[in-house]
Amino acid sequence: MAIRAVVFDLFDTLVDLSLHDLPRIEIGGRSVPSTAGALHEVVAVHADVDLERFIAVLTDVDRAFRETRHARGLELPTLERFEAVVDRLGIDAPALPGILTETHMGMIRNQVSVPENHKRVLEILSRRVRLGLCSNFSHSATALSLLDDCGFRIHLDALAISDAVGIRKPRAEIFETVLAELGVAPEETLHVGDSLSADIGGAAPLGIRTVWITRRIADREAALRAHEGPLPDCVIADLSEIEDLLDAV
Repeated sequence: MAIRAVVFDLFDTLVDLSLHDLPRIEIGGRSVPSTAGALHEVVAVHADVDLERFIAVLTDVDRAFRETRHARGLELPTLERFEAVVDRLGIDAPALPGILTETHMGMIRNQVSVPENHKRVLEILSRRVRLGLCSNFSHSATALSLLDDCGFRIHLDALAISDAVGIRKPRAEIFETVLAELGVAPEETLHVGDSLSADIGGAAPLGIRTVWITRRIADREAALRAHEGPLPDCVIADLSEIEDLLDAV
């Protein structure tokens, strides 16, 4: 069956995200790149909370939500995450979670880079098939702003972001959401992503044809050995290869 739609993951697929240049901070005896130091500075304006306590509360909140949300394939919106942190710290500052969200997402946004050819690739593909986005991301406004800034959003006919859908890949519901918006059947669709577990493992069981993009994968063989789910139908190193795939399938 001919392909009528191509759906893309966002990070490390349409755009690249590298967090290594975030400020480093010591957490659990390790020096790691993190937004936590900047977030603590924001909190310290509103309450007398030292860095150690702030990191402990942030870590506890994240651990709890991983168990209650992510383990079940449910998204945790960034704003809700920081609402829980502020509540746990006992700070009465209704605007603070929003400020923390803006601070955190602004720093993350600054770590994004865009491959030069991707806008042109989307322009070309959009003349042949419908295009969609299916992304695990906890703040839709940041994702949409990024897509606008890159000139990508104008070419996308459907958007399924886990923050808005409430469901994370690899659960079927988020893929079904984007398929419904595109008006296509699974077998008429290619899903392109960098994650074997979330992208390939989520799309393949629905009958969506899968494309693993390895531009940002350091060791492809190791990634495949560690993966226990379905294998990708196609492997590419660059998005420009998708046009040839449309001719081949």
